[in-house]
Amino acid sequence: MVDGEWRTDVEMLVTESGRFKRDETTFRDWIFDDPDARFQPEPGRYHLYISRACPWAHRVVLVRALMGLEDVISMDVVDPHRIDQGWEFAPEKPGCTEDSILGADYLREIYAAADPEYTGRVTVPVLWDRHRETIVNNESAELMRMLTEAFAEYATRDVALYPDHLADDVDDTVRAIYEPINNGVYRAGFADSQEAYDEAVAELFAALDEWDDHLADRRFLVGDQPTLADVAMFTTLYRFDPVYYVHFKCNERLIEDYPNLSGYLRDLYQLPGVAQTCNLEHVTEHYYRSHDHLNPKGIVPTGPTRDLTAPHDRDSLPGELPAALRRATD
Repeated sequence: MVDGEWRTDVEMLVTESGRFKRDETTFRDWIFDDPDARFQPEPGRYHLYISRACPWAHRVVLVRALMGLEDVISMDVVDPHRIDQGWEFAPEKPGCTEDSILGADYLREIYAAADPEYTGRVTVPVLWDRHRETIVNNESAELMRMLTEAFAEYATRDVALYPDHLADDVDDTVRAIYEPINNGVYRAGFADSQEAYDEAVAELFAALDEWDDHLADRRFLVGDQPTLADVAMFTTLYRFDPVYYVHFKCNERLIEDYPNLSGYLRDLYQLPGVAQTCNLEHVTEHYYRSHDHLNPKGIVPTGPTRDLTAPHDRDSLPGELPAALRRATD
């Protein structure tokens, strides 16, 4: 959007050297448990807009699910097939919903309602405040933390995804995996030069090698229990073999080829509530049918075949599930 108007002639940001550059998000307010705060944590006050296809939105949905906040923060799901009108509400499609807040047809209408002069990309996730009728935040890393910090008292599961004594380590790990892995697959897929692609792929697989080694003798990335760092890693690993390997040409190795990362992916997938946040049909439809410049025919591959419910054999490693998750999986 430019000055509140929808534009279809604005190209993706790529530098002169052909490197993909992700735009900064715009809405960066915070929810505080303080009587003087503009945004305060209250059940039923906030609403998430997400796409099941988007790894950034998936992060926030995972936190919501692991903490058991589904009845505290409501949610709508857009159509995974994003075309020239942007993210669209398509309640007639499986797994999608209408806009239950404003009755909008397109997500850009939510942005315009928050700021009639908005200039920037229309992205998910979006956290909307019913009371002030505006967007609180649309930055996934901040929303993950916000939910864990501001809504802990409303959680139905006692799960510490951002414990105080590990907060710095969790932040450092989230930052460490962001550029080479979370954003690295996009840097490879949207590269506009061979040099930029080669650079991104080299950094991506060097990082995957490093974290596979890291997980050889521990169950989770940081500490003894799942944290936001694991949430951030999961959403990329989940999409890697069916999408990034082919569509973004990240094809040196599959995640299934990594002995530790593959078991780690299955371990996280089998946590209670996680599988319900995953929708592979939405993921593949979005990537293979929304990026015409990469896949002009819109053909969706049928593979690879994988079973994320297969045994992961990671229970014997240092680290254990918190009691709330352990009871649910027994």
